[in-house]
Amino acid sequence: MRRRLWLAAAVFAVDRVTKLLAARLTAPVVLIPGVLGLRYTHNTGAAFSLLSGMPWLLGLLSLAVVGGGWLLLRKESLPPLGMTAAMLIAGGALGNAADRLLSGAVPDMIEVLAFRFAVFNVADIGVTVGCVLLGLSLLARKEGADGKPDGKPDGR
Repeated sequence: MRRRLWLAAAVFAVDRVTKLLAARLTAPVVLIPGVLGLRYTHNTGAAFSLLSGMPWLLGLLSLAVVGGGWLLLRKESLPPLGMTAAMLIAGGALGNAADRLLSGAVPDMIEVLAFRFAVFNVADIGVTVGCVLLGLSLLARKEGADGKPDGKPDGR
């Protein structure tokens, strides 16, 4: 786990820097016409503004999930892809939790222009990519006859 802790720290740091830079935006910026742009906004809820107005609850929930994940990872061993996924999720969750607890809202700035979609941030990307990688890691793991991961090919 310690060998990949830098990844969680990197997601957290890049998220913080991009949020500080995005706060300087005074108008939307088109990066790739019709595809991608920047528009600074705040979200007091979770994804798609769920639970809006309860940032303290969402912040504490994020910290609880990261803490629970850390305790679980101390007992269980994940394959490298799974551990990478966990670090991406942790870095993103901590980035958004910090905003919710310190300022009551999460700054979002990345906007997909090709179709109507939520405005999001680097922390959201870390959580989303981490969840996809974790799912792939779980699907790819080998299980022994007892149903527990054994890391050995099943001979098929």
